[in-house]
Amino acid sequence: MKDEILKKISAAVRDIPDFPKKGILFKDIMPLLGDAELFPEVIKAMAAPFRNAGITKVLGSESRGFLLAAPIAMELKAGLVPVRKKGKLPYKTVSASYALEYGTDTLEIHEDAIKPGEKVLIVDDVLATGGTAAAMKELVEKLGGSAVGVSMLIELPVLNGKEKLGDSRLFSLLKY
Repeated sequence: MKDEILKKISAAVRDIPDFPKKGILFKDIMPLLGDAELFPEVIKAMAAPFRNAGITKVLGSESRGFLLAAPIAMELKAGLVPVRKKGKLPYKTVSASYALEYGTDTLEIHEDAIKPGEKVLIVDDVLATGGTAAAMKELVEKLGGSAVGVSMLIELPVLNGKEKLGDSRLFSLLKY
């Protein structure tokens, strides 16, 4: 991707200090999503490394991950699997829990969302400590799929989230 476009994309990510709590610098992607020129560029760039990987399903986590995963699934001509917080899905589910600073959280997908052998791309907005992405990978593997890739809009390498992804290929559009 051209440096000029990457600079525009990076400039469209707004920093919000002390959100959601003091000491956190939140990366707000809403201005980027609202930019009719840049948003399609982001989708194409996040899908491109996986275009020839035979992806059959794209997982997107609640809630900003949904906004990226749906158009990436369309770009890759793959199905979309929404990953929700515990208790939000209406059908039978499988779940995976992960650690947070203050406890644990649980993610779920429908038990029939991924078939054995399917190649899956995990999509989210930010890779920080890697807990959410690792839980999504666990869900894929519980259903017999293969998490062949992880595509993130933003990666915060200082937090070492990549280490929790094992052998899954990681692509991050922006690194801070």
